[in-house]
Amino acid sequence: MGDTTARRVVLVLGTSAGGVGRHVLMLAGGLVRQGHQVVVAGPASTDEAFGFSGAARFAEVAVSDRPRPVSDLRAVRRLRALTAGADIVHAHGLRAGALAALALTGRRAGRAALVVTLHNALTAGGVIGAIYGLLEWIVGKKADQVLVVAPDLGERMLARGARSVAPAVVPAPPLRPPARTPAEVRAELAPGRTGRAIFLTIARLAQQKGLETLLDAVRGPYDDWETVPLFVVAGEGPLRGELQRRIDGEGLPVRLLGNRDDMADLLQVVHALVVPSRWEGQPLSVHEALRAGRPVVATAVGGIPAMVGDAALLVPPGDAAALRAEITRVLLDPALAARLSAAALALPLPDEEAALRSAGEAYAALRGGGAPR
Repeated sequence: MGDTTARRVVLVLGTSAGGVGRHVLMLAGGLVRQGHQVVVAGPASTDEAFGFSGAARFAEVAVSDRPRPVSDLRAVRRLRALTAGADIVHAHGLRAGALAALALTGRRAGRAALVVTLHNALTAGGVIGAIYGLLEWIVGKKADQVLVVAPDLGERMLARGARSVAPAVVPAPPLRPPARTPAEVRAELAPGRTGRAIFLTIARLAQQKGLETLLDAVRGPYDDWETVPLFVVAGEGPLRGELQRRIDGEGLPVRLLGNRDDMADLLQVVHALVVPSRWEGQPLSVHEALRAGRPVVATAVGGIPAMVGDAALLVPPGDAAALRAEITRVLLDPALAARLSAAALALPLPDEEAALRSAGEAYAALRGGGAPR
C-alpha cells in the first residue's frame, strides 16, 4: 500500500463458514504484517472456524445471520465500545455493516470511517427481502465507502443512497497440491466407471445456489450423449434432504458429497465446474477451477461474467435447457473444452497483494474520518 500510516482497524463479520471468513482472515493477517493494529469482531464460531486470534486480536460479538432484536442491540453496544478510538471500521456483509453503522451513529469528533464490503446479495422476496432492503438503506446512508463484489450490487447500493461505491478485490485462493492421484479420486466418485465424465458443483445446499435448475438440467433422456456423466455436488445446507429425495425419486446421475476440503483432488478429474446459481459475487469455487485450468459452465449473474472472461460458457439463471445445452457442448467438443481450459490458465487472477492494496487505498482515502452521521 502506498500510504504507510499505521491505523487502528476493526474488521467486523457475521456468521461465516466459507469465503467471507477466509477473506477477513487474509485481510487481518496482511494488515498486521503492514504494522496496523487490528481487531477482528465477530461470533465465536468464526474464530473457531478460521483462527482469527492467531492473526490479530479477536473480540466476540454476536452478529447473527438473521434479525434478533435483543442480540442485535447487544452487538451494537459491544461494537460501539470496540470501535472507540478506531481509525477504520471495515465490516463484511450486510448485517455486519448495518450493525457497525448503528454503532458509529452519533459520534462526531474522532470517530472511525466506515467501509462495508458486500460479498453477497439476497435472492428471496417477502418479509426477508424487505428486511434486507432496510439493511441496505442503512448501509447506503451510513457507510463512507461501500465495496462490492459485483457490478449489479454496486448499482443497487447507489440506488439506496450510497455516497461512494467501488469494486472489491477478492483474491483467488492458492490451490494446494492434490493429496491423491486422479485414479484414486475416480475410484471414489465413480467406482467401476473409469472413463465416465464427471462434472463438479461446489455450493451450499441453499436457495441461492439454483441447484433445482441443475437437477432439471441433468434429467434424461441421454440418447444424444455418448455417455451418462456423473454430477457431484460438494457442500452442505438446509436443502440436502429435499435434493436427495428428488435425486433418488427421479434416478438422477447426481451425488451429494457433503462438505469437502479436497478441491485440488476433485478438480484433477472433473470435466468442468458447473455453477447454476441465482446470484454469485466472486465465488472461490470459480477461482479454484480457473487456477486448475478447468472449464466453467455458469449462470451469467453477479460478478461471474467479469471473473471468467472467455474461460466459461454462460447461461441465464434458472434456464435448465440452456444449462443442459452448454454442459453437452463442453462434454462432446474436446476442442472447445481445451480452449476454455487454456483461457482459464491465462486469466490474470487477483492475489492477496492486490486485495490488500485495494483495501489500503480505500482506507487512505478516508484517513480524515467519514462524514458525520
